[in-house]
Amino acid sequence: MRLEPITPQLAARIIARDEQPGDRWHAEYPFADELVPLRMLAAATDPHPVFTLYAIRDEDGVAVGGLGFFGPPEDGTVEIGYGLVPSARGRGLASDAVTHAVRIAAAHGADRVIADTDLANLPSQRVLLRAGFTESRRNGEKAFFERTLPHPSA
Repeated sequence: MRLEPITPQLAARIIARDEQPGDRWHAEYPFADELVPLRMLAAATDPHPVFTLYAIRDEDGVAVGGLGFFGPPEDGTVEIGYGLVPSARGRGLASDAVTHAVRIAAAHGADRVIADTDLANLPSQRVLLRAGFTESRRNGEKAFFERTLPHPSA
């Protein structure tokens, strides 16, 4: 698994399904939940170079999902969201992607990473737990998770 940063130009091509040689997108990519953040990135004039959207590529280099930061750290905290096309689920790709995102956040000044998932989405909750997150709370619809990051001097 590897994460590949998505530029505004690439986001526009992904939305338009304008696949070029070397893109290697799964037939189901992007999935519906990814279209809104891709549209926002495509319209961005000065996106953050690190806390942005990433394509999740499988072991064959095929884009099978996405992971995104909801912006740079605010008070040390960054939020992430992620997803995979259905046929790529259950192979550890999401856990690897989330773990890699945590490393990116820690290397670029974040103190904490947060994420949420629907209460019924037990596989996503397991992804977060495997990546070292703990559940912080629930409401009627969502489970909220967080992971505190070590300080560089620790």
